[in-house]
Amino acid sequence: MRLRVEFTTEPFDLDEAPAHALVAREVIQAAELDAVDVGPFGNTAEGKADAVLTAVDALLRQALGAGATRVSLQVNVIGGAADEETGQ
Repeated sequence: MRLRVEFTTEPFDLDEAPAHALVAREVIQAAELDAVDVGPFGNTAEGKADAVLTAVDALLRQALGAGATRVSLQVNVIGGAADEETGQ
């Protein structure tokens, strides 16, 4: 199964990226994911389910530890039934 995660961390700071946002981006960029897109108002990443779920766990723990007061995320299953049958 493949997953896509979209996330943001708060509080926002329009002048410079806060520590929690930088930590969250570092976690996602270092993870074993297939596609990563980071931006000032939202971030997305895709990959195999285990890799995405591991990255989300680390993202939540580290961003909250770095001062995030809120982490909004959405996880979607991508691909079709054929992916589940082949284990990809």
